[in-house]
Amino acid sequence: MKTFSIARQFVFALFVGTLGGVVLPIMLGSASMAQAASGQVLPDFADLVDRTGPAVVNIRTIERVKSGQNGSGMPGAEDEEMQEFFRRFFGIPMPRQQQPAPRGRRPGPQQEEEVPRGVGSGFIISADGFVLTNAHVVDGADDVFVTLTDKREFKAKIIGVDKRTDVAVVKIDGNNLPRLIIGDPNKLRAGEWVIAIGSPFGLDNTVTAGIVSAKARDTGDYLPLIQTDVAVNPGNSGGPLINMRGEVIGINSQIYSRSGGYMGISFAVPIDEAMRVADQLRTSGRVTRGRIGVQIGEVTKDVAESLGLARTQGALIQRVEPGGPAEKGGLEAGDIILKFNGNNIEKSSDLPRMVGATKPGTRATLTIWRKGAAKEVPLTIAELEQEKVARKDEKKPKPDQAPNALGLVVSDLSDAQKKELKVDGGVIVDASDGAAARAGVRPGDVILRLNNSDVKDAKQFNGLVTKLEPKKVAVVLVRRGEASQFVPIRPNGQ
Repeated sequence: MKTFSIARQFVFALFVGTLGGVVLPIMLGSASMAQAASGQVLPDFADLVDRTGPAVVNIRTIERVKSGQNGSGMPGAEDEEMQEFFRRFFGIPMPRQQQPAPRGRRPGPQQEEEVPRGVGSGFIISADGFVLTNAHVVDGADDVFVTLTDKREFKAKIIGVDKRTDVAVVKIDGNNLPRLIIGDPNKLRAGEWVIAIGSPFGLDNTVTAGIVSAKARDTGDYLPLIQTDVAVNPGNSGGPLINMRGEVIGINSQIYSRSGGYMGISFAVPIDEAMRVADQLRTSGRVTRGRIGVQIGEVTKDVAESLGLARTQGALIQRVEPGGPAEKGGLEAGDIILKFNGNNIEKSSDLPRMVGATKPGTRATLTIWRKGAAKEVPLTIAELEQEKVARKDEKKPKPDQAPNALGLVVSDLSDAQKKELKVDGGVIVDASDGAAARAGVRPGDVILRLNNSDVKDAKQFNGLVTKLEPKKVAVVLVRRGEASQFVPIRPNGQ
């Protein structure tokens, strides 16, 4: 007879137990013993829901649409579901289809009809009726109705909407209303229990629970979102994410989905970010943000090493807006911003959040990395404007020449080109082959810098290339259109 070790017998017993349907008590028993040993038990959310639930509201919106006498203009059930899908998961309304008039009849005069636009959630943040929700829940609605858990319904006024953060504030007339306590999302830890309360698919005051999966997920310029595994579905948008102390620490806003339904990953706007926006909306009805007038990108490991940075950090300036605060302060394409007012820029997405949170008109100090050394640059913050579209330079064919060691054929910039680009030197790429082509450098690009050396003309650039270490990565600062970025060029075989 073949024998098993004690460990193997235990594993075999679990396997057989699984087939026989008795593994569950075994596993529960083990979990109970582990919890008893650590002094921890599974949380009971009932009291938490009793305390916080009354401050969570259902939000339904109405849109007024034009329709003829012969066509109702009302979408069918499938149409309405698709409308809801686009609003909740993409944040955009789906164009409504007008019902055609019957054949042989002319459409009658258009009439205005009220069409249910969708449902969402929200929560009361003040006893006098200010309600926080998502921008995509109420944006574009003609009428907003808020329903409390005691079935009282109020017609709400939209105070302000901020699409950049997906935050909105609405107001209902009431006194001594239940409200949620604002928590501190900075104290959150991955693995901490949280609950969501909302109206998924219109089912009021539905409670779901889970844990914090991660903090500060980068999904937008101004949104370091909280990631959880709490079930969030259409209708949950705008509802609160609540910790075990009964404090709201986020607004449920997005999900990751390939099917349109919940797939185990949901995102919430941190409540501190949301409240900063809400305070401005309540005061002025709009949000003002600072800007410095730069286009930025990530600093890669190759770029950091080649430029002498101790570690990979900062925001790489790819383009400086003409006449903007950055240009007036002396910033240049190719500079790497390491700090903003003394705060480290760990990744490029940190910069727009810090600058955006700064009041326009204030003075700020940036620490930058330029040509192998750190430098402080003071400037004045301006107000954020619409981003300008970069213009592409025309490519001009050049005669064939022998490529240098990087695989580049370059020529001098004309005085007119320098004036247009607002540069003192640089070379234009006539042909790109080998390592440079693999790195993405292409004809028409303008090279302004090689590693930490400014490029003056073609002769000087080719001379610098001959001095490069053959097996070391070289970094060129490339201007394409109105944007600049560092491009690492790896030697052949790497």
